[in-house]
Amino acid sequence: MELPAFSVDQEPLDCRMPARQSLPVIVASPHSGDLYPADFLAAAAVPLAALRRAEDAFVDELFAAAPALGMPLLAARFPRSYVDANREPYELDPGMFEGPLPRPLNHRTTRVAAGLGMIPRVAASGEAIYRGRVPSAEIERRLGTCWRPYHATLSRLVEQVHALFGAVLLIDAHSMPSSASGTGIRDRDKRVDIVLGDNHGEACAPGLVDVAERWLARQGFRVLRNQPYAGGFTTQRYGEPALGRHALQIEINRALYMDEARHEKLPTAMTLQKLMAGFLEEVGQAALSMLLPRPLAAE
Repeated sequence: MELPAFSVDQEPLDCRMPARQSLPVIVASPHSGDLYPADFLAAAAVPLAALRRAEDAFVDELFAAAPALGMPLLAARFPRSYVDANREPYELDPGMFEGPLPRPLNHRTTRVAAGLGMIPRVAASGEAIYRGRVPSAEIERRLGTCWRPYHATLSRLVEQVHALFGAVLLIDAHSMPSSASGTGIRDRDKRVDIVLGDNHGEACAPGLVDVAERWLARQGFRVLRNQPYAGGFTTQRYGEPALGRHALQIEINRALYMDEARHEKLPTAMTLQKLMAGFLEEVGQAALSMLLPRPLAAE
């Protein structure tokens, strides 16, 4: 029996282009999607509210100023609990599928062990998403309708911006649960507001990360690098500083802009959106001055 296609009215991607690419920056949000296919919800053993806790909710809105600042904004519209675009394509738990599997699978990773492969096995709460095994045909279907279109678009943007400027910076935008900071709500002085991940120095020019960290700290944010998030598949795939391709992951504490229990924006979301516009402008100008190839001096 033929499986249904991705059952939403709109495309699985939202790609907003600037009128003119004036800065060598791309912003991507792989986890802010909230369009849930009906067949997926019908197969789920957990309620929609449990699935939604995996979303980087409203992150695409926080970075909505990107096109006006001269940089593209790419956002997945499919939800993370359906397909995680920040994983390798075959990073999967073979035990969750029924039927012949593609080869080879990359199943010996800590993310797969935690149930968080390209097709996640568990919700954010740790509960199993599915009542039974998932048909193995879902792997290629979801790759074809979600994962591959997302990365084909992102790869094209990276190549276009690199060709235009000679260098490119990809900002991979995420949010983190307030519990990820390791401190309680009463211990706000120690709460981590933002984590910058550069794959431990492998994905982005250190000077550019310094600029980002200093600017955020001046706004009053408590910033850490690479702890507990150093970056995932996206920073590893697209971050090649030696080739003029840089990738920086940013994780924003959800308590700064949303009620996590109600899944609703707080009044502070608009303030944070303005601050993120300032952040993009700051790192964009830094990328323009620091990353672009210098012309040879006249003899």
